[in-house]
Amino acid sequence: MAYGIAAYALWGLFPLFWPLLEPAGALEVLAHRVLWSLLVVAALLALGVASVRGLRLGQVVRLAIAAVLLAVNWGTYIYGVNSGQVVETSLGYFINPLVTVALGVVVLGERLRLLQQVAIGVASIAVVVLTVEAGHPPVIALVLAFSFGTYGLLKKQAGVGAVASLAVETTVLAPVALGYVLVLAAAGEATFASHGTGHALLLASAGLVTTLPLLAFGAAATRIPLTILGVLQYIAPTLQLLCGLLVTHEAFGAPQAVGFALVWVALVLFTSDLVRSHRAVLVAAA
Repeated sequence: MAYGIAAYALWGLFPLFWPLLEPAGALEVLAHRVLWSLLVVAALLALGVASVRGLRLGQVVRLAIAAVLLAVNWGTYIYGVNSGQVVETSLGYFINPLVTVALGVVVLGERLRLLQQVAIGVASIAVVVLTVEAGHPPVIALVLAFSFGTYGLLKKQAGVGAVASLAVETTVLAPVALGYVLVLAAAGEATFASHGTGHALLLASAGLVTTLPLLAFGAAATRIPLTILGVLQYIAPTLQLLCGLLVTHEAFGAPQAVGFALVWVALVLFTSDLVRSHRAVLVAAA
């Protein structure tokens, strides 16, 4: 439980970290996040925490595609936070579990139980409400939800551990990230070496900031039931929402309140169905 709470709390407090990296833009932050994460993961592999030996070609291909989706997710999230749209980023991670369920139906042919169908329907209404209020769909939230949902689907299909999979993903992204950093440096637009030691250290710390919650999540996933982990995941978007409201003081009027309330209703239905299903499995097993 402590590992799970730590992982989701760290993810939930990300909106407080990324603004510290300004004036670096979202793409520069993303590039450094990839490169320094690769170094941290390489150190973990060297220490024997995990291994990439024995990976099959199909697993590597899935992880390579997942790496692209991860870059889209990371970049969109950093942009959303640094552009003052933290509330919308939290919405993306609130609806992500429901998107994951929908992908299971569409891609894996899974069948939805009644409460799951109702939950997805309510969440869809919430997106419509927020779209009408803003005059356009919540693009950042939808990109975050679908990119991370599809990323999770590919990771599930690959069946590779957290550290090993992140090693493959960052290795795939590293050449592009390094090339972008070099292009910025050649153009004199890189901030890593031009804004002091403190700024450089903060950019470098993006590797630890990325891997620490991932390791805590991996430790939790092997020790507590999936249903408990599923409930804990709402810690992150809740903290993100609070950061948007209390720290960056973003607008949150009646239409947003209605939209988020519908999402929370959907999540209550979804979680209660998940817990009930898990209990039924335990009873049947007993």
